[in-house]
Amino acid sequence: MIILSPEWTAVAYLVAAVCFILALKGLSSPKSARRGNLLGAAGALLAVVTLFLSMHLENLLLILAAILVGTVIAVPIARRVQMTQMPQLVAGFNGVGGGAAALVGILELGHAEETWVRIAIVFTMLIGAVSFSGSAVTVLKLQELITTRPITFPGLPVLMVLAVLAAIAGSVFVVLTGDLLWAVGLLGIGLIAGVLLVLPVGGADVPIVISLLNAFTGLAVAASGIVLGNVLLLVAGTLVGASGTILTMAMASAMGRSVAGIMFGAFKGGSTAGSTEVSDRPVRSSGPEDVAVELGYAQRVVIVPGYGLAVAQGQHTIVELATALEERGVKVVFGIHPVAGRMPGHMNVLLAEANAPYESLRELEEVNPEFSQTDVVLVVGANDVVNPAAKTTKGSPIYGMPILEVSDAAQVVFLKRSMRPGFAGIENELLFDPKTTLLFGDAKDSLSKVLAAVKAL
Repeated sequence: MIILSPEWTAVAYLVAAVCFILALKGLSSPKSARRGNLLGAAGALLAVVTLFLSMHLENLLLILAAILVGTVIAVPIARRVQMTQMPQLVAGFNGVGGGAAALVGILELGHAEETWVRIAIVFTMLIGAVSFSGSAVTVLKLQELITTRPITFPGLPVLMVLAVLAAIAGSVFVVLTGDLLWAVGLLGIGLIAGVLLVLPVGGADVPIVISLLNAFTGLAVAASGIVLGNVLLLVAGTLVGASGTILTMAMASAMGRSVAGIMFGAFKGGSTAGSTEVSDRPVRSSGPEDVAVELGYAQRVVIVPGYGLAVAQGQHTIVELATALEERGVKVVFGIHPVAGRMPGHMNVLLAEANAPYESLRELEEVNPEFSQTDVVLVVGANDVVNPAAKTTKGSPIYGMPILEVSDAAQVVFLKRSMRPGFAGIENELLFDPKTTLLFGDAKDSLSKVLAAVKAL
């Protein structure tokens, strides 16, 4: 039974679209991120309810069963996922969205007679398939189920070119004939192309590819909105495609590289390789008590968090340490690099989870001029985002990437588990600087010992 008239359906979809736009706006800041997330969820709920109330739906029980299955799977995963696994979760969402769009396209092909609708269907299928298989590879890489290093082999560029040519030829044939068998073959070509696209990407570049695939999924969903005649799908997909594109460009800029260099850099040795080789060069190390003295008697301290802090789940301890130092009269701020962690905003969310004051979180452009007046920089689980090689070593995978200028500070303390290089797989010369001290061990455990020592001063 149809309850909503077309006019009220259009109004409801408009409200849902506004919710999506406001959600993106809210997600741009840690202060409003929770509200933005709730607005986005409310918009999605309104869209689904509107659909049920405005159409005669066949197979209603199957649809409700699918929603129930999805809910049973998604809720426990969302509640249990660790902050360090957020990129994998985002990649999973990308893949599912792209795959769903591709399936919608192939199911609608038999009903499409107009050429322009078939073009939209082919676009949906191809881009959705690329997003699905590409996202699956990124999950495998980030979970280290396959190597995080770029995977290349002789003939890979040729295969990629052949896949593109086959996709173009197959698309033209499907648009002209509407043949379902060829459409299935085109879907397979898209899946292969997605795998070939992501395999050569490694190390710290993988999260950027996730963002790019997110944009792909948005475009596929937008095209499916054209196919289904659903304006809200078109709007929502366009928003996702645009935001994913902007985020991809911002991440590439934060790394000082082009998107093309990130995607195809491995063919000329420019991709981050994720080396695990451990240096045996001598460094200056100290214990928690020595670090506590350096911090406790400083006037200004900048804390630089990184992925290692997230892995150790030490965010609450580090915020407690910052509070203890401030009680001693030490000025403490957090220096946040745009790509610290695995995704933009990773460190902001991590510290917000531990109730770090928003005003103490300083972005790269804001904190860099302050390092020259800083007594001690405490680097916790970060490496590549403070590596001077980004400025001094031409040919380095991170050369040209804006970094936090921690080397300008009077003293630098690194909390590291080992001398293993960062995610980019290159050595950090700052570790061997005479003014640098290393405290080895699990970040949370080391921070707890330093905190106890600061309180005992």
